[in-house]
Amino acid sequence: MFGRKKKILLPPVDEPDHGSAQPRLAPRSPNEAIKPSMAPPPPPKLRRRRRGMLSLLSGLLTLFVALAIAGIFGFSVLQHEVTVQGPLQSDKVVVIPRNTGTGEIANILKDEGVINQPLLFQIYAHMNRQRGQLKAGEFQFKAGTSIEDAIDTLIQGKAILHAVTIPEGLTSEQIVGRLYEHEILTGDVAETPREGSLLPDTYKFERGTTRQQIIATMQAAQRQAIEQIWQRRSNELPIKSPQELVILASIVEKETGRADERTRVAGVFINRLQRRMKLQSDPTIVYGLVGGKGTLGRGILRSEIEAATPYNTYVVEGLPPGPIANPGRAALEAVANPSRTKDLYFVADGSGGHAFAESYEQHQRNVARWRQIEKTRPAPGADDVDRVVPDGEQTNLPAGAPPALRGSANAQPTAGGRLGRGFDASEGTEKDPLKNKSFDLNSPKNVPALRQP
Repeated sequence: MFGRKKKILLPPVDEPDHGSAQPRLAPRSPNEAIKPSMAPPPPPKLRRRRRGMLSLLSGLLTLFVALAIAGIFGFSVLQHEVTVQGPLQSDKVVVIPRNTGTGEIANILKDEGVINQPLLFQIYAHMNRQRGQLKAGEFQFKAGTSIEDAIDTLIQGKAILHAVTIPEGLTSEQIVGRLYEHEILTGDVAETPREGSLLPDTYKFERGTTRQQIIATMQAAQRQAIEQIWQRRSNELPIKSPQELVILASIVEKETGRADERTRVAGVFINRLQRRMKLQSDPTIVYGLVGGKGTLGRGILRSEIEAATPYNTYVVEGLPPGPIANPGRAALEAVANPSRTKDLYFVADGSGGHAFAESYEQHQRNVARWRQIEKTRPAPGADDVDRVVPDGEQTNLPAGAPPALRGSANAQPTAGGRLGRGFDASEGTEKDPLKNKSFDLNSPKNVPALRQP
């Protein structure tokens, strides 16, 4: 009994399962044997759906790259086509009407031979719309203009500019007539502008501009000029308002066309106003007789000097009620800041200018010299119009004949100091600067020389 060993029974050991994912190991101790076995790990998640999204994104990326490459290639081809030289053989002016669409513009350029691919023109113009819209107007396209150059020309608005020149001294009615003579301008003028409200100058404009637009531009320019000149006028002027400045400037403008004389002529009239002397300016007689027509086209009769019109400064004292023409900037400046002299008279000196005098005696000597010059003239001058002639003499002399010497030793001289003679104008003649359109009055080099005695 004592020699027998006690047999200890152990729990059975599971045989390894070769088919399972993880074999069960035998416990190392009884304590470990009674512990529950660990649960198997969860199965791995399927990734098929994720792999599908990656495939879709990969496909889209490939498509995008392909489209980008195609776009770059297409843009390169487009850029080449729009920059290639066009079919135009020589420079050409093309008019693009207002309110014309891109398609119509393309067809106009094709019909004019500027481009040969109107559809490509429309596409490229649409691509460049951020730079601006295609403009209407009159444009010059150079020979070989490409589609890109044509669009650039129309977007930047490099339209051809025309010009209309309005000489100083025209009446408003004469200015309107000149605008109607300009074949590029369009439309009608609503009404004749107020005398003296237009600034003579050269105005540039595009085709399609109306005559009323030019009138508005001239009026705005005149208001601006008067405002600037009035602010820097002399403090000693007997001129009370900008309107009086324009009135006197219009008289100065008609009395002399020489730039170097304007301030001195203005000084004569300023001195006479300060002394309460009548201005006695012949151009005011003409305006009182014919108004906006501007010229008589003949000599002024002595009876017309005595005719009581509101503009006849031989009759009325001081300034007339309104301007007798549209003065230029230089005449306005001359009146605002006239020469500081004591001159009260001036008379023609035979060179296109005038001789000035402070006293009547000095003026008589100047008149005598002018009479000697007149005697040496071989034939009636072409500029002998709008001058004073004695009554009865007009019918006895041929048209344009020079007036006879008039006035007695005691005759009262006029402001111009011509003893009844009219101003030295050439209106109505071949030398009339208001009818001559081939030169610029602002450039002395282009003004025809006056006939010398």
